[in-house]
Amino acid sequence: MSEAFPFQIVPANWRDLNELRELENVVFEKDAWPLLELIGVLTLPGQVRLKVVFDGKMIAFAAGEPHLGSDVGWIDTIGVHPDWRRRGVASLLLDACEQRLNRKRVRLAVRASNDGARALYALHGYKPVDVERGYYEDGEDGVIMEKVMGEANVSRGAAENAEK
Repeated sequence: MSEAFPFQIVPANWRDLNELRELENVVFEKDAWPLLELIGVLTLPGQVRLKVVFDGKMIAFAAGEPHLGSDVGWIDTIGVHPDWRRRGVASLLLDACEQRLNRKRVRLAVRASNDGARALYALHGYKPVDVERGYYEDGEDGVIMEKVMGEANVSRGAAENAEK
């Protein structure tokens, strides 16, 4: 924890179920995971599950699957409470999840209409590699984005320099 980022990134577990459920409903109005999926993400072995805590309250969550036996890991979900967006929380949580997945490539799916999230992922070195038609329950397409670990730092540094 520091003054610039006054929160902690720590592992999540089954005791976080109620708080995660509340966060999911705020962050993902259309796409909040059902109760059984939340229980699974908090209890299944091998999952990466991280929460960001500020003043004892969960303000963000990410989960991923390393896909053992493969060089590809998946970030299944990442969400930040609206009050904490644009403060660097998502970037730090994304980096922490990628590190814990420890794979050569990391993939995630994002709504085709979610320009803000797509821009954030691009800043972190993710590139669109596929489109899953009708991926979301309401029929919207999901854009599959992939990051090749090790290459992203170059892309991110170039993007940050371009903004200056």
